[in-house]
Amino acid sequence: MKRILAVDDSASMRQMVAFTLKSAGFEVAEAADGAIALEMAKKESFSLVLCDVNMPNMDGIALVRALRQLPAYKFTPLLMLTTESGAEKKQEGKQAGATGWLVKPFNPDQLIATVNKVIG
Repeated sequence: MKRILAVDDSASMRQMVAFTLKSAGFEVAEAADGAIALEMAKKESFSLVLCDVNMPNMDGIALVRALRQLPAYKFTPLLMLTTESGAEKKQEGKQAGATGWLVKPFNPDQLIATVNKVIG
């Protein structure tokens, strides 16, 4: 089973993402910010990381940069799920190593389709 790490400082958003992905057959772990997510990623293996941009302690773009430094996450899909839709922020995410960019509020079917597409 594919394991996904959902990272968002909003508990309700994490719950919606987890519910959507679990209903599609994925196993989902949750983290409240990038710092917690990074520690989890160092100890566990995930097929994909889905993270918000704006979070306390470590934002999503810093998390993507940090994950890309870890050998286990060099090629792992890292998707941003955020309210940020500006071209500048998207470019910053891409330069950090983000695989893709989804804008909140998300469409559950689109989220599942995107996840399936990037993790095969």
